[in-house]
Amino acid sequence: MYAVVIIQVRLDLPVWKQQNGRLFKGLKSIKESCHNFCTAISRDVTYKELKNLLNSKNIMLIDVRETWEVLEYGKIPGSVNIPLDKVGKALQMNPKDFKEKYHEVKPSKADNLVFSCLAGVRSKKALDTAVSLGFHSAQHYAGGWKEWVTYDFSEKKQGN
Repeated sequence: MYAVVIIQVRLDLPVWKQQNGRLFKGLKSIKESCHNFCTAISRDVTYKELKNLLNSKNIMLIDVRETWEVLEYGKIPGSVNIPLDKVGKALQMNPKDFKEKYHEVKPSKADNLVFSCLAGVRSKKALDTAVSLGFHSAQHYAGGWKEWVTYDFSEKKQGN
């Protein structure tokens, strides 16, 4: 699902008017100069979509939680842990340094990149960072680890 935001700009400019020999300050609206900008804000990935992407192996899933959270609570299989405060720097690393630090091939700006965290707040911030760096196809899993564990547990329980 895409979120679309329409921003309408209306300018009110200060103007001076002369009336009966006196100068008055007022505002002139220049509505006819409005511009509309349409921007795709983000694309949230659902549990099923994420699972399909992971199965296709056509994705890099970056978990932006702190390392201690991943170690203590677990992670989505196949995800790479890059804490939120390191995402911007990591995405700008040269490929050799990225591979050395994260043991994965650095994603290109055209790759399928999905961010996750605990519940979608940090992953959205990581998404914004990635998009600002030119990763325009990046997405985020808004349900995060909390939703993943719930669905994954339910699926395994049903499978037994």
